[in-house]
Amino acid sequence: MVFDKRLLFLFYLLCTLTTARGTAWGQSRFTLSGTVKDARSGEVLIGATVRVQQQPTVGTVSNEYGFYSLTLPQGDYTFQISLMGYQTATKTVSLTASTRLDLALSESANELQEVVVRSRADNENITNPTMGVERLQMADIKQIPVLLGERDPLKVLQLLPGVKSAGEGNSGFHVRGGNSDQNLILLDEAPVYNASHLLGFFSTFNADAIKDMSIFKGGMPAQYGGRLSSVLDVKMNDGNNQTFHAGGGIGLIASRLYVEGPLAKDKSSFLITGRRTYADAFLKLSNDPDINQNTLYFYDLNAKLNYTLSAKDRLFASGYFGRDRFGLGDLFNIDWGNATGTLRWNHLFNEKLFSNTSLIYSQYDYQVGVQNGSNDFSLKSSIRDYNLKQEFSYYPSPAHALRFGANVIHHTITPRNRTATSENSSVNDTNEKSRYSLESAVFVSDKWQISPKFSLEYGLRLTSFLVLGGSDYYTLDDRQNIVDTLSYASGEVVKHYLNPEPRLAAAYVLNDNLSIKASYTRNVQNLHLISNSGTSTPNDRWLQSSNLIRPEIADQVAVGVFHNFRDNQYEFSAETYYKALQNQIDYKNGADFQFTDALETQLLFGKGRAYGLELLLRKKTGTLTGWVGYTLSRTEKQIEGINNGSWYAARQDRTHDLSVVGIYPVSRRWTLSATFVYNTGSAVSFPTGKYRIDDGVVFNYTERNGYRMPAYHRLDLGATVKFRKRKNFESDLAFGLYNAYGRANPYAINFEQDSYDPSKTEIQRITLFKMVPSVTYNFKF
Repeated sequence: MVFDKRLLFLFYLLCTLTTARGTAWGQSRFTLSGTVKDARSGEVLIGATVRVQQQPTVGTVSNEYGFYSLTLPQGDYTFQISLMGYQTATKTVSLTASTRLDLALSESANELQEVVVRSRADNENITNPTMGVERLQMADIKQIPVLLGERDPLKVLQLLPGVKSAGEGNSGFHVRGGNSDQNLILLDEAPVYNASHLLGFFSTFNADAIKDMSIFKGGMPAQYGGRLSSVLDVKMNDGNNQTFHAGGGIGLIASRLYVEGPLAKDKSSFLITGRRTYADAFLKLSNDPDINQNTLYFYDLNAKLNYTLSAKDRLFASGYFGRDRFGLGDLFNIDWGNATGTLRWNHLFNEKLFSNTSLIYSQYDYQVGVQNGSNDFSLKSSIRDYNLKQEFSYYPSPAHALRFGANVIHHTITPRNRTATSENSSVNDTNEKSRYSLESAVFVSDKWQISPKFSLEYGLRLTSFLVLGGSDYYTLDDRQNIVDTLSYASGEVVKHYLNPEPRLAAAYVLNDNLSIKASYTRNVQNLHLISNSGTSTPNDRWLQSSNLIRPEIADQVAVGVFHNFRDNQYEFSAETYYKALQNQIDYKNGADFQFTDALETQLLFGKGRAYGLELLLRKKTGTLTGWVGYTLSRTEKQIEGINNGSWYAARQDRTHDLSVVGIYPVSRRWTLSATFVYNTGSAVSFPTGKYRIDDGVVFNYTERNGYRMPAYHRLDLGATVKFRKRKNFESDLAFGLYNAYGRANPYAINFEQDSYDPSKTEIQRITLFKMVPSVTYNFKF
């Protein structure tokens, strides 16, 4: 195939360039390589900078497994190893042969509580060609006040420009105009299809289990694919391989506990974390049967084990399991959850070539039960993946860092099958067959430091998507009615989509404190979430590309200016982007999502566009720290059959988004914090009229998303007091006040017929949270 030949040619060209570049350095060149770790816990450190002190522009960064490699001419060197939050270390090496040197960094004596979201080095935001990337560390988010006091990385993520909350208290998010399903969320490389607990008020990520989170809003490297808007790459803690530790927290609504320690010191370690809410226990204390018979809770479990097989081999096994249960007596219940598992093998072929092989499992499922007179039924649906991924990192010279590999994913999507739960039920059973597909990709990329001032990161990803048989597919007429049902045997290819995804990012450093960057990225998405609500719900339906549903494609260009001042104490960035979207999906007017089995008959397809400006001013060090972020943006669609074919606002379109974060340590024990957010109300469809049919009133909707919810704004306050440390025991008490001035932000606005006067319409404004206090006791020993 022509694309395969182009990919092979690109890989050959990259190798030729790096080889030619390396030859110019001379014949006597040797490689210093190894792993960077935390001196106290033995955890590998991601993003640690290893630089030549005599030549500050020559260096490298440890990858997500802590590995680094640096090839230099023979000689004596002093290396400087740094990572924010850790003491800078220096090592003097006489490089007369290729050398393995494992490095350990100690935490800074002055704990950097004030750093909340940070780059991997003091000025890497200036020098790194990748745009639209931010990194969060769990130790840094504990001061940010959030809903109900639970430390939640996704809530902090929503305070960054370009990342928008999906709704009041919701952990779902939209990135640069994308739908919530257009974010690839990875937990130790396993996709998480629903990252929400309690209908979105908590996320699936327990901060005690997480080591590192990186989000790519644009210009994402070629090893990532499958979604249009962003990648959220979450890495779990490996566990302490030196000593045993335990800790956790007790809050008003949830408690958590973790245990970690070595199985064999310096060689292996484990981590187990658990969390559960107990709102259901409070409900049972009520004497009202309409309350005490309800169910509302979630629980989750993270576990990880790693073992050093040899100096060149390391094995990891990690998993996550979490479920939610919500029920209204015997009338309604919903049960949903995720399960993931990752088995990973790191192998060092030599000092320049690093390998990661991963076998990954991921499943999301939900069950809904309804008992309502003659409408007694249950719904079940799931999506399950088996994924094999092979990646290589190759460091031929200090100027180049290559990454290449392939992965294959087998998807199984079980449609929403419906079953009557009583003999008198008027609901008919359905038993749709599962749909299968095979998604594969090969990729290659290179991060090339052309000169001290100019750097490139470029690559290509080639995605193949095979729609497989074993289920029914349809042919539709112009009115979306089924005219033929097509049956395919198991394993038979129904449709094949092949799409190249080029990636390019460039940075030009004007001086040590100022750079300009530009990027172009094409992304392709073959799994689609269909929802008819303003925010994602657990029973939204996943569909795969088929003979009717084509892959979604996004082409994004971005340009930015990055400026640091006052010795990197302040960072300022301004990024503007434009995203052209193909094969966008929306539901047709009057669509039936509840009882339609062939969902393709309810969908329409067209194009979209998203564009905006993101501003960020961040103060990283000093007594008062925090940031101010602002986003000006538009997100629109144009689909024949909606709004007469004119452009209309997408549901997630919000013109203005403002966030302000401040953290202030009053003393060694007390730290105060505050966040303020403001955004334009989301686009929404309101009725423009009504008419009567028999004894009922039907509301008439004309323009899609032609109205706005009221503007949203909120102030949150937080305070943390540290208790005196006793030997190996540490503890603190965190106070929070969500929505401090009691703003009645609307969660939904409903239109209903007045029960006393049918000629009138009642407008109901639903508000969820007004001034919610919280207190959490955290401990560690």
